Amino acid sequence: MSQQEDFLYDEDDAVKFIQDFLPKEVASKFSGDDINYIIDLVYEFYESKGYMDDNCDGEVDIIEDELIEYVITNARKNGFTQFSEDEVEMVVQGELGYCESLGLFE
Repeated sequence: MSQQEDFLYDEDDAVKFIQDFLPKEVASKFSGDDINYIIDLVYEFYESKGYMDDNCDGEVDIIEDELIEYVITNARKNGFTQFSEDEVEMVVQGELGYCESLGLFE
């Protein structure tokens, strides 16, 4: 992910996209702050893998199961336990969908 791609990404748009992506009964459980927290964990994962480094060649192979496991594990470790694993996974899927809609993974 390059700096140019950073300019395409809008946190408020991401939250709205994810809220629209989620089933209504799930979306109603998550505040914007909750979604932003999960997004932060997604980007912590990317950083831990070196995907955010300036010298990253642009080719990134995201293993979704590994990403989801990282997010759920770290959310639980930090006391973010009010949501089921499936609900957290849906938010991660929504985040991936938002990034795809911007062409960040091409």
